Amino acid sequence: MNKGTPLVEMRDISIAFGGIKAVDHVSVDLHPGEVVGLLGHNGAGKSTLIKCLSGAYHADSGQILINGQAVSINSPRDARAQNIETIYQTLALADNLTAAQNLFLGRELVSSRGFLDESTMEAETRKIMGRLNPNFRKFNVPVSALSGGQRQSVAIARAVYFNAKILIMDEPTAALGPQETQMVSELIQELKAQGLGIFLIEHDIHNVMKLCDRASVMKNGQLVGTVDVNQVTDEDILSMIILGKKPAKAA
Repeated sequence: MNKGTPLVEMRDISIAFGGIKAVDHVSVDLHPGEVVGLLGHNGAGKSTLIKCLSGAYHADSGQILINGQAVSINSPRDARAQNIETIYQTLALADNLTAAQNLFLGRELVSSRGFLDESTMEAETRKIMGRLNPNFRKFNVPVSALSGGQRQSVAIARAVYFNAKILIMDEPTAALGPQETQMVSELIQELKAQGLGIFLIEHDIHNVMKLCDRASVMKNGQLVGTVDVNQVTDEDILSMIILGKKPAKAA
């Protein structure tokens, strides 16, 4: 694969509910080691667009390419088969289980004698957490006892351990304090360094300016435009969200 081939291309995606076009001929792409922010008011269509990639919805028209190959994604299982993982705000963690038990939930390792191989699962969890969040120490408590940022790192570790190449993150720092937000920012930088591509659904423009390489803004189901974050200001992005206008210098 040459460097120019995007990890993901969503081409001309449209999806309507009851005659209303939630997503109207939208095209976005994502490269390895890149974070693309998806912005827009509630109802702009960003979540609907990304649910076509995660397998929650099926587009009425358009095409999804992974590494330059057209693929059919009709379910979350299809998405996982393409190494696409979604980290929802709700995180979908089992509160009463430890980090290792959550990491392997539904995919538990079993010893040759048919017993749960808890020591290997914990060792693997320590290894992946050491790579992603070296300060993580709480391996023997239920995740209900963890902070928001720590829970986020467990959810991300689970995705990465099972070979995610494309990560969809839905407002990962919402409801987190400054320190926790910083921790998630560092996780995202680490994932970028490992070559993952990340779609970041985000409301906070400061997070977009800090974490994203590019930003795609949607309004009323349509794509206002995609800009390089280092070539625009917060105000430029805000005017794209509110007025639906791409800044002149980025046009």
